[in-house]
Amino acid sequence: MLERILEPEVMDSELDAHEYANFDNSVVNDEFVKRALELAPPSGYVLDVGTGPGDIAVLFAMRAPALRFLAIDLGEHMLGMARRNVVNAKLAERVEIARTDAKATGCPPGSFDMVISNSLVHHIPDPEELFRELRRVARPGAGLFIKDLHRPASASELRALVDKYAEGCTPYQTQTFFDSLHAALTVEEVTAMLRDLGWNDLTARRCSDRHWCIERRASLPI
Repeated sequence: MLERILEPEVMDSELDAHEYANFDNSVVNDEFVKRALELAPPSGYVLDVGTGPGDIAVLFAMRAPALRFLAIDLGEHMLGMARRNVVNAKLAERVEIARTDAKATGCPPGSFDMVISNSLVHHIPDPEELFRELRRVARPGAGLFIKDLHRPASASELRALVDKYAEGCTPYQTQTFFDSLHAALTVEEVTAMLRDLGWNDLTARRCSDRHWCIERRASLPI
């Protein structure tokens, strides 16, 4: 298995935001939201952790009008894009954008009826800190959908994934994808962290050739 090599925790430059916005994530975002909808409660409050430009929060809110969202990130340029996207989608009454550390949100325990996160975990030096906080702010029985990149087993597998999925990308985007795969966790590592935290009703599973995910369908008390 490749060694995990960390990349920056926060993507906070104008170049980061520009390159991310110009990468076509529409198919991946659509797949994410479709699955999140299957796991979501019929109504309630959703935390979107590591929202970036807010694409998933906006798409999710458009398809689930009974849900409200708090979408958080630490990158100011990303958040600026997210706020514009929310306003352009006319969702400002249901989607709040905030600069907040996902490892220490400051939210009261059990604040959220669902927690979602797409491709944030590999940015966190100690992901167990993140999982501990998400467990704290999720209500008992809250829906969960956390999806992230899976670290390849070898340098040849890493290169094959980059060649497959970064075809046609800019050099910056290609290098970012390479670095992100190298910084990612494995299913085994994530499962061990959940076990150490006592989050025993959750396990990670491999959900594509380059992703793992944690899923729980909402079963909130009435």
